[in-house]
Amino acid sequence: MRLSRCAPFLLACAFAVPAFAAAPRYYRVVGYAGDWNVESERVLPLIDTLIFAFAKPVDGQVVLPGDAAARLGRLVALKRSKPALRVSIAVGGWSVGGFSEAAATAAGRERFAQSAATLVAANGADGIDVDWEYPGHHESGIASSPQDRANFTLLLRAIRHALDHAGGKDRHYTLSIAVADGPFVDGIDLAGVAPLVDWFNLMTYDFVNRMTPTTGHQTGLYRSRLAPPEMRSGDAAVRQFLAAGVPAAKLLLGAAFYGREFADVQPQHDGLYQPYGHYQGEHLWLELKRDYIDRQGFVQHWDRHAKASWLWNPRTRTFITYDDPRSLAAKAAYVRAHRLGGIMYWEQRHDPQGELVQAIAKGLH
Repeated sequence: MRLSRCAPFLLACAFAVPAFAAAPRYYRVVGYAGDWNVESERVLPLIDTLIFAFAKPVDGQVVLPGDAAARLGRLVALKRSKPALRVSIAVGGWSVGGFSEAAATAAGRERFAQSAATLVAANGADGIDVDWEYPGHHESGIASSPQDRANFTLLLRAIRHALDHAGGKDRHYTLSIAVADGPFVDGIDLAGVAPLVDWFNLMTYDFVNRMTPTTGHQTGLYRSRLAPPEMRSGDAAVRQFLAAGVPAAKLLLGAAFYGREFADVQPQHDGLYQPYGHYQGEHLWLELKRDYIDRQGFVQHWDRHAKASWLWNPRTRTFITYDDPRSLAAKAAYVRAHRLGGIMYWEQRHDPQGELVQAIAKGLH
């Protein structure tokens, strides 16, 4: 997933979602999870929704591959200790195809939608999260089509209908989508999609990675003064979606529970927004705290304009960008100030002791 981004019209749309989605009385804390670690039990009360990652499209139907059913079952079982917990099933993820093909015909959309609704009901889950990364784009190696933009709306409409039919009058199954910003959202009719979904999971991370020419803030809230004008940010993403007619309360700002490391970085500005020799990989929050932050020659820095942290090792010329409790507090304050729907993060296993989840919950509530 990432590891995947007209007010008058919305009032008139026949596919309105329930009031709790349009005007929440609380801010959602939503986390993706491939499994559950018992170490995380203490932060379970702070989490509103866990999104299981991932189901996949296979031959046009949504299925749970390998041991996914068992892992999903462990998340659903958490509802015994927290009945209010919602567990949604994400389908897709980075480099997972099959969406464009399934959405291309009415029969394909119906097959996909019915299998998704059946999967939710059969596994005691509470909804579907569609992670098509991305309609109209093939950067991840999946098939795409110029018709994806229209077909994506039709696919979501079919899923919404199938979920409503499966839930009947007594149960509302949620429908959310994982979306990126900037150029990655031009394949989505945001105003047309907004009435169909309960919320948008904004993947406001991975702004820098192995495919970008410089280092930088991979999940900066605002654009750094050192960043080029085209650099993405959380604030720019929110403004882009609001301008397209998406209600603020349906936007969940994304947070990253992992960092990205770059090596052989040019030393100006302590490595920030500088060319680099090669990309080193990712580090989970637990690893960053244990092995890197103010250790082994790494010095922690704070960009007061971007509201983002980074690590710089001047001896090895190594740069690491990441979210931490300070940047998450800034994101929570932004969510409150703009009355967004909450914060989404990738992913639960990266923060088994719950330090980052607690920072989000404290900032929001």
